[in-house]
Amino acid sequence: MLRLARPPASLFPSATSVVDLDIEKFFDRVHHDLLMHRVRAAVGDVRVRTLIGRYLKAGVMINGVVQESEEGTPQGGPLSPLLANIYLDPLDRELESRGLSHVRYADDCNIYVGSEAAAARVYASIRKWIERELRLRLNETKSGGGPCEGRKFLGLSLSAKGVITVAKQSIERFKDRVRQLWRRGQPEESKELRDQWNRYVRGWCEYFRLAEDWRWLRRTEQWSRRRIRCFYWQRWHSAAGRLRAFRRLGVKPHCWSSAYSTLGAWCMAGSPAMQAAISNRALRRHYFLFPSHLLGR
Repeated sequence: MLRLARPPASLFPSATSVVDLDIEKFFDRVHHDLLMHRVRAAVGDVRVRTLIGRYLKAGVMINGVVQESEEGTPQGGPLSPLLANIYLDPLDRELESRGLSHVRYADDCNIYVGSEAAAARVYASIRKWIERELRLRLNETKSGGGPCEGRKFLGLSLSAKGVITVAKQSIERFKDRVRQLWRRGQPEESKELRDQWNRYVRGWCEYFRLAEDWRWLRRTEQWSRRRIRCFYWQRWHSAAGRLRAFRRLGVKPHCWSSAYSTLGAWCMAGSPAMQAAISNRALRRHYFLFPSHLLGR
């Protein structure tokens, strides 16, 4: 689904502006005749083409009644991503023929140019081309041109120097997920919670591996480890439970008084006692994964 042609970033420092294209209701408005024409050119097997045609004409169920489809592909259907790439392949070829650096994912496309004036020209020209050749329209509220810096695309953004980084919104969603995974009162055993956490971190790292700037990562990981310590402080419930945990985890006796603290869980998660009870080394020893481990940062 992801199509990159001469992508920007540090390899293309001259790209300072971006044209952001968002096709309006793309999956609902794909022209069936145009799509099948391109499918016939791309797929040699007649049986496969017949199945695709039936798939498009199968219709949708609305209030228990099946209505035939005259246009569009089933959004979320297993074939729709492939059909989107077939339908939009001419857009990729058009941009390549113009020598434009771009990246496309389904109906979202970013084109990178050297100035805002160029962005305005390219946007106006490509909008007309899409309406004429693809019989689709751009979403005017989500499309347009502007500086590359801070522009979010698929959870990533570009710095002023054209370096790919994880968008601020994606970092906040990561933190929201950390809060959810390590929220108070979960019944699962520690091993289950760890495995669930590790699956999420692995998937997150695979998705964002393309990023080049990871300066924010250390602070976020420190915060994540503190959330984990906060969870266990709360899980140990009482002073007696915390004292037992401290002894079991090898916390020095001079820190045991922390078990009786009346300060909040977040505050105590940063205390020397909790740093010793659930140290960074202990988390590694018990196979807790963090992005820096998987990305080599």
